Amino acid sequence: MEKKNIGNLLALYPKPMTVVGAEVYGKVNWLVVGHTGIIGHDRILVSMSKSHYTNQGIKESKKLSVNLVDRAMLQKADYVGSVSGAQVDKSQVFDYHWGENGTPVIDASPLTMECDVVDIYETEGFDNFICSVVNTYAAPNVLDANGKPDYNKLKPVLFDFPTYSYIATGEVIGKCLNLDKAPSICAKEPMQSDGIVRLSKIEVYPGHLEEYMKYAAEVGEISLRTEPGVLTMYAVQEKENPCMITILETYSSKTAYEQHIASEHFQKYKQGTLHMVKSLELSDQSPVNPANRINNFIQ
Repeated sequence: MEKKNIGNLLALYPKPMTVVGAEVYGKVNWLVVGHTGIIGHDRILVSMSKSHYTNQGIKESKKLSVNLVDRAMLQKADYVGSVSGAQVDKSQVFDYHWGENGTPVIDASPLTMECDVVDIYETEGFDNFICSVVNTYAAPNVLDANGKPDYNKLKPVLFDFPTYSYIATGEVIGKCLNLDKAPSICAKEPMQSDGIVRLSKIEVYPGHLEEYMKYAAEVGEISLRTEPGVLTMYAVQEKENPCMITILETYSSKTAYEQHIASEHFQKYKQGTLHMVKSLELSDQSPVNPANRINNFIQ
């Protein structure tokens, strides 16, 4: 493929959008930072224009917090990036608490890192803070079954500098260094006391059946592959009436079900098939023998 030389354009975008928190002259200040990086496995870089008011407090305390941004806090994050702390008091824009390392942590942020500044590398017009991560705080609903951040749940907002736009993260399309193998599946959560076993009985208009089946197959595959709390999605059609579809669904907990119906892939399915579905009946079930449950897992 022939490529066009477009100069020395910096093109490593998009990047995770963050709100940096620091204490400046005795008051909390927040600043949007879109230029961050990873150094090795134990350092991060936070690059900030020398003109920023926040830099003064970071240089004094040698501490900062890095708060990831999701859609719910995007409007406030955008605001703190549009005004300077030298002219506007931004301390109360976010509800926050003090982390164990003495930095302000945004309550609404799904994941926050408290950092110590171990070095400052200066380039023309920028202070580049080299930081060690002291503490990482994550909301329980963005963790997987092993207690690690699940970025399908967290869905951080990305920042694209060339177009000055915010971008939503997408779905996982494969596992690193395993693309020559069959699609893998996330670790599954155990069934909880409030787990859900349900039969969804759907009648589809004949003229939309083929299109509906594509939507149903996609949402089932993505849900099983990426959602730890989705344990089973097994769909069958009646032989005599293919427009009658029954799906056996099991969810590890009520929370897992709520996260599933709020997911981007389920909403795509739901909104895309509204006009295709003639009737829908949801019927919750009680397992006769829970030990005999179907594990409809992709291997």
